[in-house]
Amino acid sequence: MKIAMLGSGFIARFYADSLAAQRRKDTLHSVYSRSSERAEKFAKDYGLPHHSNNMAEVIEHPEVDVVVIALSNDLHLAAIEACAKAGKHVLCTKPLGRTGEEAKKMMELVEKAGIMGGYLEDLCYTPKFLKSLNSVKAGSIGRVLWAKSRETHPGPHSDWFWNIEQSGGGAIVDLGCHCIEISRNFIGKDVKPVEVMCWAATQVHPIAAEDHAIGLVKYANGVIGQFEVSWCFRGGMDLRDEVMGSEGTIWLNNFLRTGFEMFTTGKGTNYVAEKAESISGWLFPVGDEVHELGYSHMFTDMFESIEQKREPLESFYDGYVVNCIIDAAYKSAKSRNWEPVQLDVWRGRTDITEGHAFTSYDDDYYLIKEEILPNGEKKLILKHKTTGEVVRRDL
Repeated sequence: MKIAMLGSGFIARFYADSLAAQRRKDTLHSVYSRSSERAEKFAKDYGLPHHSNNMAEVIEHPEVDVVVIALSNDLHLAAIEACAKAGKHVLCTKPLGRTGEEAKKMMELVEKAGIMGGYLEDLCYTPKFLKSLNSVKAGSIGRVLWAKSRETHPGPHSDWFWNIEQSGGGAIVDLGCHCIEISRNFIGKDVKPVEVMCWAATQVHPIAAEDHAIGLVKYANGVIGQFEVSWCFRGGMDLRDEVMGSEGTIWLNNFLRTGFEMFTTGKGTNYVAEKAESISGWLFPVGDEVHELGYSHMFTDMFESIEQKREPLESFYDGYVVNCIIDAAYKSAKSRNWEPVQLDVWRGRTDITEGHAFTSYDDDYYLIKEEILPNGEKKLILKHKTTGEVVRRDL
């Protein structure tokens, strides 16, 4: 397949690096940028035969099969409208929209046009995440009770991120979209998000949007998804996930501490890693940043989905659900109350309710806990099913 890239900035280059390195049989053909000079430079850097500052010209080019959107959030809808009109498959960077309503329009456009809409949520494709998700699905940690995701760094690289009209918000819409979708995967995408409690503030930067936020997303089965996001964190980019289950726990450190540590006086000027704030002292480079951030697996899934005529692991519908959760988070940050998630379209299960599954020890008792004491003795804590009496027994 031949690919058109809409955008020539930071994320477009990450995408291009991944596309050039992974499958190879899918090739970049054209690039659009509002700046003719940037479009020309991008085309030269990646050896593309075509470039333009006219978006329609790039999308409608007869040799283009798939369009990748790497534009500011305010331009996603117009670009997707053009792709739907041209009948071109479209892969859009996160977040899908600035609001749930905007994301819903995009989802409806691709579905009506019969084209694939792939949601480029790279952090749901990192090698560590994919392996941990397989472990969860295999039952390795039992029932998921709580999923937490954190993304914090010193702030975005482009000016439009800091403009609330262009971005649709601050750290929540920029980083929370990652964290929310990570938790959704662990909890189960067929489990409906029902309400959100969120705190948000503008603590450091002179902007209209929030630069720091913490939120709780409650799901229909009672499980909590937690997100922590900030543009105020100093020291690089911190990507961490945790999943707590009835039979185990998963901890992931995706980026800040990578297993590659280096001390330097700063004599060299080499790139270290995304959002790194220094080139001296103890540094934490990333071996293959494109791969570790999930871009390789993400694009492989997207193009194989087109070939196999199936839904990708992350679709426009997923982007829509995430935007609706973000909408509720912003409402909650203002009201300081739990706010319902308004989903006009829900394609998951409707038969799930909150419940508790207690472990039986025998016919009379529930097992609360089993442990080995420092002296080697084994103890059981049990609760009688009828009387409610809690007792301790030796094993």
